[in-house]
Amino acid sequence: MVDSDRIDKLIAAVPPALALRAGLDLGIFTRLGGSAMTAYSLGVALKIEPDRLSRLLYALASIGLLEVKHGQFRNGAEAAAFLDASKPAYRGGDHALLRELWGADLLTAESLRQNRPAALHDFSEAGPEAAAAFSRMLAPGGVIFGRYMAQEMDLSAIGSVIDIGGGPGTILVGLRERRPQIAATLMELPTVAAVAKDILSEYGADDVIVEEGDIIVAPSIGRHDLAILKAVVQVLPPDQARSSILNAARCLTPGGEIAIAGWGVVDDDRLGPPEGVFLNLTFLNLYRHGESYTEGQYRAWMTEAGFRDISRSRLPDGSTLFRARLTG
Repeated sequence: MVDSDRIDKLIAAVPPALALRAGLDLGIFTRLGGSAMTAYSLGVALKIEPDRLSRLLYALASIGLLEVKHGQFRNGAEAAAFLDASKPAYRGGDHALLRELWGADLLTAESLRQNRPAALHDFSEAGPEAAAAFSRMLAPGGVIFGRYMAQEMDLSAIGSVIDIGGGPGTILVGLRERRPQIAATLMELPTVAAVAKDILSEYGADDVIVEEGDIIVAPSIGRHDLAILKAVVQVLPPDQARSSILNAARCLTPGGEIAIAGWGVVDDDRLGPPEGVFLNLTFLNLYRHGESYTEGQYRAWMTEAGFRDISRSRLPDGSTLFRARLTG
């Protein structure tokens, strides 16, 4: 007998996720830190009416992100480890970006009806204010991703790294926390590069070279031991995605390594992983040509560019990482 359990579970999963995002927006987990607070004291600290705030606090407690005892709220184990901005494993830095992505997801039917993105985002046409706002949304998550990369890779032989299309460039901040001697370059479109310098300065990374360029058109002016493309290939049409990887290879020294990462990757049967499958719908709303490409497509482009020993792995944030080394 067929029942509606699957449908019911899908619908029921939405409100808890929105409560989580509200908690991140308000800074609840960071404000609590390692302490316990009443709704009143937390409301005063956050300048929010306590009775109204208590509804959200109890909702977060009901899903295990907070614990409550005798009217005192404290972070649960996962929230303490991953949702407190003072902790190195903080996962909440993308909450502002989630607002944009989830808002776009509500427009999928409209994008399909109109045969165009209903929430179009075009990096090449972004003005200074829009570029700055979007880059600042990406900055906290970039640091976290850079830390993941540093844990995943052996950087002992890396003398120079280039982050291609890295927005604010903060991946380089996280990547070099324990190896500040690595020379770093950010290659970005002019409007994004203009704001990246200020953001990098705020993170104490004034030594990062910011190079204006378009990886679709040409490689970097320098050569590096490691090239990173995070969430770049997935926002491009197939011909430009291919060109970006071919030109990235030309940014490397012989034997150099490439790291291509993002959620926009699907298995060859296009049924998983979930992050790539559903981000493909988000792309319909944001980009004219962005797509979650298959593993086979990535491997073909990388092989054509001269890469060998291609591997695919999954990072702690659920994104896919392709690594390979340039022949030579």
